[in-house]
Amino acid sequence: MWKCKECSLELASRYLLLQHFRQTHGHFRGSCRFPCPYTDCPCTFHSWNKLLSHTYKRHSKQFSQEPLEISTFQCHVCSFKELATERDFFHHLNRHLKQNETVPCVFSGCAFKTNIYSTFNTHKNRKHNQYSLTDFQATVICRNDNSHQLDHSADGQTDSIDTDNEHEALSCSGLAELHQSNFIEEKIACILLRLENIVHTPKTVIDEVLSELYFILSTESLPLTKATISGVFQSHNLHIEDSVVDELSHVICKTNPLGIAIAKDGPLATAYKRKEYYVSHFRIVEPVEYILDTQKKRSFQYIPLLQSLQKLLSDEGVLDHLKTPDLQNHPTTSCLQEYRTIRDGDYYKHNRFLSGEGFRIALHLYVDDFELCNPLGTSRKKHKLCGVYWVLGNLPPGSHSKLSSIYLAVLSKSDDIKTYGYQKVLEPLLQDLNILEQHGVFISQVGQFVKGTVQCVIADNLGAHSIAGFVESFSGGSICRFCTGHKSEFQTKDVNSGAFQLRTRDIHDVHVQSAQESASICCGVKKTCVLTENLSHFHVSTGYPPDIVHDLFEGIVPVELARCISLLISKKYFTLELLNTLIQTFPFKWEDKTNRPHAIPRSFTSTNTIGGNAHENWTLLRFLPFFIGHIVPENEPSWLLILDLKDIVELVVAHVHTSETIAYLEAKIYDHRQRYLELFPHVKLLPKHHFLEHYPQMIRCFGPLVALWTMRFEAKHSFFKQVVRYTNCFKNIPRSLAAKHQFMLAYHTHGSNLKKSSLEVSDISVLPLDVLSEGVRSELHQGYPEITEVHMAKQLSYSGICYRKGMLIVHGSVDGLPKFNEIIQLCIVKDNPIFIVRGLCAWYREHYGGFELSDSPTREVGLIELGDLKDPTPLVEYIVAGLRMVILKRFVIVKG
Repeated sequence: MWKCKECSLELASRYLLLQHFRQTHGHFRGSCRFPCPYTDCPCTFHSWNKLLSHTYKRHSKQFSQEPLEISTFQCHVCSFKELATERDFFHHLNRHLKQNETVPCVFSGCAFKTNIYSTFNTHKNRKHNQYSLTDFQATVICRNDNSHQLDHSADGQTDSIDTDNEHEALSCSGLAELHQSNFIEEKIACILLRLENIVHTPKTVIDEVLSELYFILSTESLPLTKATISGVFQSHNLHIEDSVVDELSHVICKTNPLGIAIAKDGPLATAYKRKEYYVSHFRIVEPVEYILDTQKKRSFQYIPLLQSLQKLLSDEGVLDHLKTPDLQNHPTTSCLQEYRTIRDGDYYKHNRFLSGEGFRIALHLYVDDFELCNPLGTSRKKHKLCGVYWVLGNLPPGSHSKLSSIYLAVLSKSDDIKTYGYQKVLEPLLQDLNILEQHGVFISQVGQFVKGTVQCVIADNLGAHSIAGFVESFSGGSICRFCTGHKSEFQTKDVNSGAFQLRTRDIHDVHVQSAQESASICCGVKKTCVLTENLSHFHVSTGYPPDIVHDLFEGIVPVELARCISLLISKKYFTLELLNTLIQTFPFKWEDKTNRPHAIPRSFTSTNTIGGNAHENWTLLRFLPFFIGHIVPENEPSWLLILDLKDIVELVVAHVHTSETIAYLEAKIYDHRQRYLELFPHVKLLPKHHFLEHYPQMIRCFGPLVALWTMRFEAKHSFFKQVVRYTNCFKNIPRSLAAKHQFMLAYHTHGSNLKKSSLEVSDISVLPLDVLSEGVRSELHQGYPEITEVHMAKQLSYSGICYRKGMLIVHGSVDGLPKFNEIIQLCIVKDNPIFIVRGLCAWYREHYGGFELSDSPTREVGLIELGDLKDPTPLVEYIVAGLRMVILKRFVIVKG
């Protein structure tokens, strides 16, 4: 018997085990990968064929799970023995054939012989496709007492057959389990769901394909089925009447589960039936259309929040994270105040509803407008939509990196928002949020109602001001949602001086009342926030964090880089052509290639910006010292300004902060402001420069701001743009997109579970522990005294982060500097990634904004477990001006 490592189900053969994994624990159930069914193997795969190939290559000689296999074959060409399995036997024969040696057929009563590899396999498949242990020649096989029949495909056939033709000799119980009609229907439905909503295949095309496929199965395949049945009877010397063969053929074709599922009266035959099937069998929350104006045919789509929460919280992994906060985010051994999640911020701690006893649902909303069509084309703004998304704020950092973990709440035309207002469009969402605050949502797994509320609203500056009730123009007046300062004061006064009064709950309420009474703007407030007005545990003064994507990467960074680069070019340190050549020819490695910056346009001096998206600008700022650091003199003022900006970005995007790092960021921002004004005295500061000065205080209030940026939410827009591009249909576009989104979400979340391992690895080799060095072996024995072998991998992925040999990781410190370690081997022990590393010496080169590396004199090799890393981000070494250099991506806290 074969036992599943996930659910301990016992199955009769390896093929049934693989199919069980495919059905229950693999891609068919909504996961993005297939795990290997062997208990001691950590590999996962993105396709079914790769899993099959892996099991036949890596696990064909694991006898502990194959008690029914024969023990020994003997080659009748060279008399070689000790061929333990049938796979080994045919693999040995193939070696003779590849050397053009003549090999006679191995089955009794067959005089066939050949010296051609393909001819031998063809003969075996055609003449001896079905065989048992007794069919082999007596000189070929030695039987065990319990080996009465050979399950020849359970262990695989010859190399040419293993991955392409799997003719398994399955037991009746196995066939019954494998070919249940519900299983076949659900499998086909999942494939069709992917075609319609992931690949965006038109429904009419799918209908035509299914119609043709059903015709082939029901009509065209009948003669072939009849011939196959007759051939089987004849091979067993059975004389059956033609009428019986005809009836059997018709029954087989008629009862084919695939044919039943796609027949005209089947559950998957038409688009309407498929939709009904998806709704009843998948976790789909259908959007509800709300009418704004019947005559003008204006409406918006709403996905019921409470129903979506019930579906989501039926996942045990999600529920466990809600009930048990991540203890790693609240360390008790450190004497420093650390900010790791939003729960460490002052706003969360002071919210008695969220931080009180029991667990609460903390929702993060996201509001943004996005264009479906070309923003420079004739349809600009015509089909512009406003989307409201939400995520669970209780989940640990990194849980929302997958777009399927971001949920849609409202989809409406942007023009309708302006015409009817947020209060009207968000009315059903606000009603559900009120119910969530007052009564909660019932979770059957815990048998009680769980309450929750909106913790914060993530948006760019324009979106945040729009829904929060602040002025939406940043040209003058009180334009900051964090303080009451006037824009005219931003050039001469900074936030650190205490010149600006921070907005509080009481102050904002006074401003709202004054604005309503006078019907005018009061200190930047023009109306009340719809969320504050309708919810009891949310307030505008504590609910709108800054967005580092638009403030820094698409605001300050491209503008300041344009000014500094223009100044450096005017001093003739380099030309624009040389800079672009250095950018385009730089040997980016691995993940850095994905976000490599584009060439800087010639118009950057007139537009005062280098353009580019957030990722490209971030990469350009990080690597600019590597591009031109060797040709720019030290202490060049504009160069020091760039290095200051680079340090600020590294601090802002850090995953962990302490009181010391926040104070350091505060000082860096102040120094950067002074340098910028000295270097460009006639240039006015951007409003985003002022917003940046609030970041230290906002980190104290919200925790790390990188957890609340809009980067992943904006990536969610790409799904809707793809749907429009493929369908090219703009009739009631919010309804079509919302429905497509819910079906897409159902496909990705079908059978998913957060408890599944975050480890992904596709190629491993097993090595005995003895071949490792003594130091590595002793350290492994300390942590895992019972192991005798380890799994080695060339690369692995954990929680979406890819690690490869040659990458660098930061672990520990030396003389107050981060200690860099080069990954020389990746090993996996009990599903735990462990890095075999070699320590490097490093010292900071301020002019390059990075660290120069050299080999350690001792060249010591050690072990680092992935869970011990303070910052899991891998780094890459580059050669710059003949030096081995590495540059940080985020600020790393160094502890003594």
